[in-house]
Amino acid sequence: MERAVNRLRNVQQLKTNRMASPQGVCVPDSSLRERRQKDKEERLSLLLWRRPVTTLHYFLLETLIKLKEWTLKLWQRRGIVCFFLVLCSLFSILYSTEGAHQEYVQHLENKLLWCAYWVGLGILSSVGLGTGLHTFLLYLGPHIASVTLAAYECGSIDFPEPPYPDQIVCPQDEAMESGISLFSIMSKVRLEACMWGAGTAIGELPPYFMARAARQSGADPDDEDYEEFEEMLEQAEGAQDFVTRAKLGVQHMVQKVGFFGILACASIPNPLFDLAGITCGHFMVPFWTFFGATLIGKAIIKMHIQKLFVIITFSKHIVEQMVSLIGSVPKVGPALQKPFSQYLEAQRNKLHHAGGSIPADENWLAWVFEKVVLVMVCYFVISIVNSMAQSYAKRLQQQRHTEEKTK
Repeated sequence: MERAVNRLRNVQQLKTNRMASPQGVCVPDSSLRERRQKDKEERLSLLLWRRPVTTLHYFLLETLIKLKEWTLKLWQRRGIVCFFLVLCSLFSILYSTEGAHQEYVQHLENKLLWCAYWVGLGILSSVGLGTGLHTFLLYLGPHIASVTLAAYECGSIDFPEPPYPDQIVCPQDEAMESGISLFSIMSKVRLEACMWGAGTAIGELPPYFMARAARQSGADPDDEDYEEFEEMLEQAEGAQDFVTRAKLGVQHMVQKVGFFGILACASIPNPLFDLAGITCGHFMVPFWTFFGATLIGKAIIKMHIQKLFVIITFSKHIVEQMVSLIGSVPKVGPALQKPFSQYLEAQRNKLHHAGGSIPADENWLAWVFEKVVLVMVCYFVISIVNSMAQSYAKRLQQQRHTEEKTK
C-alpha cells in the first residue's frame, strides 16, 4: 500500500514538473491543451480519401524511418541475429538433405507454419497501428464453425491429414455421431485457438513497453493513448460518464489487484485492455507479471469461452433450427432460406467427397463472405497507411515545437 501511495506522489510530482518550463515559469494548462488539440486535429486530417498525395508521401517517409530504426536495433543485437541465422542455416541443411529424418522435418515444418499462421493472425487482431484486423470473425471463428459442422456430419473428428487442415474430408470409416461431444471438438481446434490467443497477448505488449519507457525516461511518449491515460488520472475525481468510469475501473483493478486483476481483464472480451497495458507499464508492473497474466487470460481462459460459444452456435441441431427460423420470416423468409440450405448441402457433399474438388454452382453466401474479407483487409491496410502518415506528421510537429523552444 505504501508503494502505491509513493507511486501516486511521484505521478503528481511528474505532472507538476511537466507544467513548468525550463526557466521555472508555469505554462498555462489551457493553452497547452489547445495546442495539443490543434495538432491532433491537423494529424487526423491526414487521410487517404482527403489528402491522398500528402498522406502517401508521409507514409513513405515514416516507412523509411521505421526501417532505419529497425535496422539499427538489429545491428545492436547482432549476436542474437547471427545465432538465429545459424539456426536457420542448420534447419535449411536438414531440410534439403535426403534421409529418414525428412518425415520428421516435414511434420515439424507443417506444425511450425500452422502455429506461426495463427500467431500472426492473433497479433494482427490486437496490433493494427490504429486499428486491428478482426481475425477471429474472419478466420478463426469460421474455422471452428467448419470443424464443428464437419464433426457432426462425419460423425468423427479424425479428418485425414493431409488434406486437413487445408480441406476437411470425412474419414472412410465413419464413427457413430453419438461419439461427438463438445470437448472432442474443442480438443480438435485447441492448437489453433491457443496460438491465436497467444498472438493477441503478444500484440498487447507495445502499449506496456511504451508506457514503461515513458515512465523510466520521464519524457512524453509518442502515443495518444498514454496522453489520454494521463488526462484521465487528472480528471479522475470528477468523472461522470460511463466510459471514463469504466476506464477508471480497469485502471484501479489492475493497479490494486495486480496479477489477478490483469488476468480478469484479459479473460473476457475487453476493448479497454490497452488501458491495462498502459497502466501496468506506467506503474512499473514486472514484465512477466503482466505478460504471464495476459497470456493465460487470452490464450487459455478467453479462448476456451469463445470456442465453446462458436461450437454451441454451430452445432448441427442449432444450425437446423436457425435455418427453419429463417424460413418462418414473413415474405422474405423462404427466399433467404433457400441459399442457406443450398450452402449447407454443398458443404455436406464436399465433406463426403474422397478427394479433389467437386463442381458446384457458386453460392452467393460464399461470394459475400469473400467480399467482406477483402473489404476488411483493404480497410486494415488503409488504416496502417493513415496511421503511419499521422505518426510522421507528429514527428514534424514535435520538431517544430522543439525549434520554437530553442529560439
